Amino acid sequence: MKLSQKSNVKISALTLPIIGVVLLMASSSLVAQKNKPYHEDLSKLRPRLEEKPEEKMVKDTTKERNSLAITPTKTVNAKLDVILDSLDLFNLMRKYIDGYTIQIYSGQKREEAMNTKKKMQEEVPDLIANLQYQQPKFRVTVGKYFSKLEAQKDLLVLRKNFATAILVPEKIPIK
Repeated sequence: MKLSQKSNVKISALTLPIIGVVLLMASSSLVAQKNKPYHEDLSKLRPRLEEKPEEKMVKDTTKERNSLAITPTKTVNAKLDVILDSLDLFNLMRKYIDGYTIQIYSGQKREEAMNTKKKMQEEVPDLIANLQYQQPKFRVTVGKYFSKLEAQKDLLVLRKNFATAILVPEKIPIK
């Protein structure tokens, strides 16, 4: 009995590598199948519609389109004109528009504000600085921009000389 038990051990020891090789080959064939594109012909499952002779599309030409004048039955022109006129009147009455400016100084000391304005005019002569007093602080601002994208170019130039330069929203007067 001892011999048969040993032989069973040998058989199971031999079968394990064989089973491993078989599993490895099976998994590699599955991977190879995954790399192939999937294709299936579904044309036989599509519904088929038969065209009736009177429903067939007739090629339309520009001459035929011009001869067939269609008059609209439902229009919104009168209502739309009233709304557009009210928007136009509102835009004429507006005195300010939402925009942006670049603030390079904000503080309570007037001398520092004036020195910042002078420094800005010396460093970047293309831009004009504006000194404002809004109680209790002085502000030095540069430019009037309608969008952040417009102001970005000047903001990058000013940040080289003024580290505290920021973009702030502001009402821009319309002339």
